[in-house]
Amino acid sequence: MTEPEEPPGPADPRGTGNGAALAVVESGLSLRDGAAPGQPSLLQVLDEPQRVAADPSQALARRLEAYADIIDRDVGDTMLVRARNLEREVGLRQVYLKFEGDNPSGTQKDRIAFAQAMDALRRGYDSITVATCGNYGAALATAAALAGLRCVVFIPRAYHTRRLEEIRLPGAEIVPVDGDYERAVQESRQRAAQDDVYDANPGGANTALHLQAYGAIADEIYDELRDAPAAIAVPVSNGTTLAGIYRGFLSLFRRGRTSRMPRMIAGSAHRKNPIVQAFLKGLPQCEDLDPRSIRETPINEPLINWHSFDGDHALDAVRATSGWAGDARDRDMLAQARLIRELQGLSVLPASAASLVVLLERHRRDPLPGERYVVVLTGRKA
Repeated sequence: MTEPEEPPGPADPRGTGNGAALAVVESGLSLRDGAAPGQPSLLQVLDEPQRVAADPSQALARRLEAYADIIDRDVGDTMLVRARNLEREVGLRQVYLKFEGDNPSGTQKDRIAFAQAMDALRRGYDSITVATCGNYGAALATAAALAGLRCVVFIPRAYHTRRLEEIRLPGAEIVPVDGDYERAVQESRQRAAQDDVYDANPGGANTALHLQAYGAIADEIYDELRDAPAAIAVPVSNGTTLAGIYRGFLSLFRRGRTSRMPRMIAGSAHRKNPIVQAFLKGLPQCEDLDPRSIRETPINEPLINWHSFDGDHALDAVRATSGWAGDARDRDMLAQARLIRELQGLSVLPASAASLVVLLERHRRDPLPGERYVVVLTGRKA
């Protein structure tokens, strides 16, 4: 017998919505659209590297060098903060928050968006395309504009995230799609194949580049802690971020930089992610969920997938490190996001707190050792 779904929250008075699931604002915390730039838009302050990178009349080598300067200066190197107040509240010895809200668009998606735009520029493309539910599209639109690339973003027609304006502002073209995110990915890929446009969608040939880009998160954590933590908790949708962090720590461990591999912890929406379901059911690999069983809410929308494009990579990472995966209900994600805001002054996207929910649930059932734990979050500063 399946458990009943949680009822949707009240409608967002500003009119942002997602089909039947409308965006919610509770106590000033934006639920689905809580991610926002951690710094002024890169497009607001035009400097020499930006002028050179976006200028097709410049030599390609010079444009690539300028674009690399932009990435080095503005993408990644996000803060890692020890959450002492949260530690006292939950009874863990050391908890660190890796806050990806410091990236230009407010999420870790900038890491792969700029890597894809750089690759497209290097390979001689003048256009790039992706499917999105919001965050990746906003990141890629900015990354493409700074590289002088035309950007075409496919988005499910029913989605009305506030990120649409952030996608349009740099000049990206938005193509509405009848259907879900997976359908949008299919149409974006078709456009790429037909019109010789660079395909920046997850999975396939892009997986290696995405894993490398997200692997930088492991390097940044190591730079601060000088070793691997006991565990790293990561929210999962397609699974790419978790798999990339795992690959980054695997490289560090193999080179003798860390004394151990961290246990990888995956958290996602309750019964709505193939990675978590495969782990809980002991399946050898991820299996697609029934799309009809997927019900979006304003809180869980950034997480849910009936198909996880890099799910097997994430599932393998969890198992290889003796980690674990679990579900998080909307009310629990929202509660943890509120707690982080109150105790640590960070306004995070509630969906990104899914892995913290899973970490703390395990700690309640079976107290964890007095070690260092890292939680990857996205959102915006309070």
